[in-house]
This record gives sequence, C-alpha cells and structure tokens, in this order.
Amino acid sequence: MGRADIPGPRGARETLGALRGLTSDPCPTLDALVARHGATFAVGGGPLTMAVVGDPAHLAPLLAMSTDTFKWGHRFNVLGFIVGPGSMIVSDGDDHRRRRGATQPGFARRRLDGWMPLIVAATDRLIDETLLATSRPVDLYPHGRTLVRRIVVHVLFGDALGERADELGAILEPAMTYGVQPALRQLPHPLPYTRRAHAREALRAADRIIYEEIERRLRPRADEQSDVLDTLITSGLLKSEIRDQTITLIAAGYDTTASGFAWMVLRAAREPAIWAKLRAEADTVFADDVDASTLRRLTYAEAVVRESLRLHPPGVFSPRQAERAVQLGDFPVKKGTMILWSPYVSGRLPDVWKDPLEFRPARFLDADPRQQAAIDGAWLPFGRGPRACIGFALAQMELTLALARLAQRVDISFTRRAVPRPVGMIVNRPEGGIPATVTRRT
Repeated sequence: MGRADIPGPRGARETLGALRGLTSDPCPTLDALVARHGATFAVGGGPLTMAVVGDPAHLAPLLAMSTDTFKWGHRFNVLGFIVGPGSMIVSDGDDHRRRRGATQPGFARRRLDGWMPLIVAATDRLIDETLLATSRPVDLYPHGRTLVRRIVVHVLFGDALGERADELGAILEPAMTYGVQPALRQLPHPLPYTRRAHAREALRAADRIIYEEIERRLRPRADEQSDVLDTLITSGLLKSEIRDQTITLIAAGYDTTASGFAWMVLRAAREPAIWAKLRAEADTVFADDVDASTLRRLTYAEAVVRESLRLHPPGVFSPRQAERAVQLGDFPVKKGTMILWSPYVSGRLPDVWKDPLEFRPARFLDADPRQQAAIDGAWLPFGRGPRACIGFALAQMELTLALARLAQRVDISFTRRAVPRPVGMIVNRPEGGIPATVTRRT
C-alpha cells in the first residue's frame, strides 16, 4: 500500500512499537491503532509494509479477488513447519485448488449431519467423566481442547483412531504449543534440545501413527466406514499430501475451535438470562433424538455462538501477500505488501454493531434487512470465498451443540469476575484460562 495514501503509525519509534504490539499482544494493539488510524491502516514501509484491513468496505473486494492475486506460501508463513509443505493452507494456485478440492467432499452436509450424535455424546462424556467428577474448580480451557480434539480426531479417522484421540493429542502437544507462538519465536534452526526440536520430534511421532493408518486403509479391509481420511486416500493425493492435510485439519481444527469454545462458555455462562434461555431451548430440542433437524432448531444457541465469534474470533488476523498491485477502495496496494485482514477489527466497529463491546446475541436474531447486510459484510471469523476455513460448518456445529448441551445439564460459576484479556497472535484465547466450578443443573 502506498504509505502516503493510507493512515498508520509514522516514524521509527511509533512503527516499531506497533509492529512489536501486533506480534506480541495483538488485540489491545489493534484496538489502539484502529481508534487512532481507522479500521484499515498500514505499518512499516517499502518491502516491509503490512496493511491491516478491517473496514468491511475494503474486506468485500479483498475477499472477492482471485486467489492468484495473493500468495499464502510466503516466507512469513510459519505454519508450514507444523502442517507440512503440501498443506492446502500454505499452498497457492493449482496446488491449493487440487488439495482443497480433494478434502472438501469429506465435509459434505450428509456427513456433518451424521456427526451430530457424536458431538453430543462427546460433550456428555466430558460432563460426566470430568466436569461433574469433582467439586473443585477446573480450568475449562484445556477441557474444551480435549472435547474438540476428540471430536476432530473421530471425524478424521472414525472408530479406528477415534479412541486414541487423547494419546494423539498428548503426542502433538509440543508441536501445537510451539505453533501458536509469535512468528519471531519460530525462526528456523536445526538446534537440538529446543522447543522447535521438541515440536519436530512430536510431529515425527504423529506421522508414524498417521502413515500406519494410511497403509492399513490401502489394504483390503472388511469395515465400510467412510470418514475424512478415506476421502483423502481415494482422492489421488500423494501420501505426503494426505499426511499434510490430516495434520492441517487436526491443528487448525482443534486449537481454533477450542479457543471459540472457551470464549463462548465464558461469555454465555456469566449471563444468567442467556444461560437460562439456552437451557430452555435445549430442553425442548434435546427432548427428541439428535438428527439432521437438531442444529436448525437451536437458533438461540447459534446466535450466542455467532456473537461470541464476533467479539472473539479465534484468529485475530489472517495474512496474505499481494502478488500484484491491487486497489482497495481509495487505497492502492503495492505488490509484495503483507495484508492482514482482521475479523477482530470488523467485528467491533461501532458503525456496524450497536454497542459493539456488549455481548448481545439477539443482534443476530432481530436484524432488519439493512442491518443484516452490514452484519454479513463484517462477521468473518471463518473468512469467505475459496480460502475460507474448510471446516467452518463443523466448527459452528461443534460449538452450537456443545453449548446447548452444557447449558441443559450444568451450572457454571467462574472464580474470576472480570472477563480475561485476550492473548495470542495465531490463536486468540483467554489469558489464564477459564477457572470455574461446574455443578449439576439446579
């Protein structure tokens, strides 16, 4: 972006402060920069320019442009170390289209509908075996990660590896912890006994499990199960590509969704009226068997999930590098600019959202056509277009069903009164977790 044409920090001291804040403490830094410079601004200069885009008027054309206009496999994309060079999320052009196209059928609507009973059962297991198994406070954040991981692994591998979800999670934990660090802490190096080395060892251990399962499924077998891994195996992808998509779906599928789960429970359960309304809806809907209609009937739970994702999108921003000069409204974007589009910014704009910092799920239920059009342009936690999150429908379904089941079955009281600070650049999570006491509903 031409720095003379767009607002943003000026001078070395202000620029370095902004860059440091965006990479180490992004949410409060974005709040301050947006208040001063507007919802779209630039930081840096020349070949090191970063443009943060949060204005819906700029997001609409940005997300509608051809994917060939941008590059995702750029040198600043640190995810490749975790997910592998053949992952769809670090691929460009025909490679991306081929890999995403091979994965997409695994998330067909009929499969999503079939996973609903699994999600409710997994939530019941968490409630019975963990949350109600103690009278002492528990941290709901790691338990939410466990829940989401069990669901994601079962969706990927079916019964074959679904029961090993906790084992696989423990194996991958060093890599997952490493992968959510700021980019500056993930500089490539071959040194042993470091966090990067431990992450590399964890990935190798997970690879052994994944490749073993791929080989098993390539042999004749009696079971007729059809899960996401089967979809990938029959797609024509190379084994290494199948591995990379599998790690991608695990890594992207459970830390981001677990962050959404944490914020959702934190915001909903601290409001007695909201929790009561969720419970009344769940009592009605879950009185019937869980089937394809269940999700459609949980309209209030869906609104709560959407409101939580508006305020707390799991990804504060998503980067792409301009492969050619483009125009966003009045602003020219130069080739090579790193564009960070931000659902966090667009989800908190007072021009779009009345009282944007208030948690009000009803805004998704009572919007008039004009308001709905504005909401559609600014609510983007999963992105939009051909680079949108491939598992967004599964993530929303997990969050909606889990929230409804929790509200139906338990009461939650938090040990801290204030809403915690958001922390994390790659995954936006509540600082200090969410310690709470969970009891059977009264």
